[in-house]
Amino acid sequence: MREAAQRWSCAVETPFGEARLAGRVAPGYEPVADAFRENFARRGEAAASLHAIRGGREVVSLWGGPVDAERDWDEASLCVVFSATKVATALCVHLLAERGALALDAPVAEYWPAFAAEGKGAVTLDMVLDHTAGLPAVREPLKADCLTDHCYMADVLARAAPLFEPGTRTAYHPATGGFILAEMIRRVDGRTLGRFFAEEIAGPLDLDFWIGLPAAEEPRVAPIRHFVPEKGGTPTPFGAALRDKTSPQALFFFNHGDWMARGVNTRAGRAAEIGAASGVTNARGLARLHDALRPGGALGLTEETVARFARTTSATRRDGMLLQPTRFGSGFMHRMDNRGSAGRGSAGRGSAGRGSGGRPAAGDSFLIPDGAFGHVGAGGSFGFRDPGRDLSVGYAMTRMGEGFLVNPRGAALIDALAAACAGDAP
Repeated sequence: MREAAQRWSCAVETPFGEARLAGRVAPGYEPVADAFRENFARRGEAAASLHAIRGGREVVSLWGGPVDAERDWDEASLCVVFSATKVATALCVHLLAERGALALDAPVAEYWPAFAAEGKGAVTLDMVLDHTAGLPAVREPLKADCLTDHCYMADVLARAAPLFEPGTRTAYHPATGGFILAEMIRRVDGRTLGRFFAEEIAGPLDLDFWIGLPAAEEPRVAPIRHFVPEKGGTPTPFGAALRDKTSPQALFFFNHGDWMARGVNTRAGRAAEIGAASGVTNARGLARLHDALRPGGALGLTEETVARFARTTSATRRDGMLLQPTRFGSGFMHRMDNRGSAGRGSAGRGSAGRGSGGRPAAGDSFLIPDGAFGHVGAGGSFGFRDPGRDLSVGYAMTRMGEGFLVNPRGAALIDALAAACAGDAP
């Protein structure tokens, strides 16, 4: 019989004052707790949670934050997880596909005729899910509160022209894909994304996870601390591209409203149903959502659907938006090992073409095993499922880090979990 997880707690001095950490750790996973503590002591963590499930049992559940906050960070604390929300949104679409309400290889315009404008008639749901739809940003100037107004964004995207020929290039869609998928859900099901997710996924799984946070949950939410880059740093390829106001990078960075800068820490911003970014949960919610991504189980997913999650359908050496190597499946990020990569090349669906480019920012990797699938959120939050180790993990934090993918705090946790799993047969 396996030994039960043991209670764990400590206090640690951080640049933000004393933090109190607590949780539960199964025997053999103590180094994960050590890495969690080190994140606060040496890597600038402010408040965070980590949860891991192995072989159906909780092996790690940790949380912590400053002791002088308005309310202590505890097991029930929540925060916005940005693009880690994309898995929840994609899962809604996959459930509808399993039920025959839509087909992933069908054109979006089959369900949404206006979307065919400006040469988008052949864009399929598969292309939206794996970031090859060619619409990572739009040229039309957007209003300040655009991301909190679904109907407005749906109309804009219906009449927008692609930045790349659909199906020919991988270009990460930071926000647009979430609105396209949410509109598809509304058109074929009648419910909004947030309501569908609550009633069909979060409710049945008993998750503390919302896309469109109810007012009653607001007291549990901790504010996001935005990343502030150091002055005088070496420009990244993405940063250099911002000088060209017609580039996809500039069209997104300077034209997606003020939700990221201001709205994310407001009641209205957290109540918004932004399928690519506004999910509110914690590490436990992320881990338990990913643990349900198995054939059968509480959601009744088929073998074919789960296989789609792990199959890389879009890959490139130079992403048309992020300007670094990326790999995606049907709504999921896959392993991205960009350590030492020159970030070169440009490719479309399922390819790895060649070209020229710059070095990606340090730490811009997602070092999960091949065959695993999940998603990173801006600033470093993440969730993933590793079927090979029967491991499901969630990490959520309030202080955003550098880069597009996992920063050193998250990387330390993934490394520690990998080492612990190596010595623990499920």
